Amino acid sequence: MKKGFYTTILFICFSTFSFSQEPVEKAAPPAGNALIGDYYGENVSNTTVSKAISVEALEKDLKAVNKIEKVAVKGEVTDVCPKRGCWVSVKTEDGASFFVKMKDYAFFVPTALKGKNVVLEGSAERKVTSVDELKHYAKDAKKSKTEIDAIKAPKEEIRFLASGIKVVN
Repeated sequence: MKKGFYTTILFICFSTFSFSQEPVEKAAPPAGNALIGDYYGENVSNTTVSKAISVEALEKDLKAVNKIEKVAVKGEVTDVCPKRGCWVSVKTEDGASFFVKMKDYAFFVPTALKGKNVVLEGSAERKVTSVDELKHYAKDAKKSKTEIDAIKAPKEEIRFLASGIKVVN
């Protein structure tokens, strides 16, 4: 009888240990002040920074072609994903913004990047973004339910896939 009791206790202890889980940490953007010279992802060289085109030039180039590979663009960050730092928005000439995702989700940026001038290195394309995707990003940006529900149509916009982002003056 004692043997059965101890076997049961041992089994319960082993099961508890086997099925226990580590606490799940909530994802958050990385810490940091986004100071001039800081970079995220691949380092953007000083040569690339000096050759970076403006957002206006990018918009003009994307009217002629749908996609541009290996381009560097300088602009001001208007928004950062508050959940993980997995996307940013960069101001366009007309006061709107274009969307930047990190290549392969290989890196994230701190929320302190908002309002800073950056050089993005990667590829850009003109793309139609679905309503579901627009709503997903609006939720990430912690928009109100009214703002999210107001998204009813897909949007043609510039999408940038960044391999590196560097904070500049």
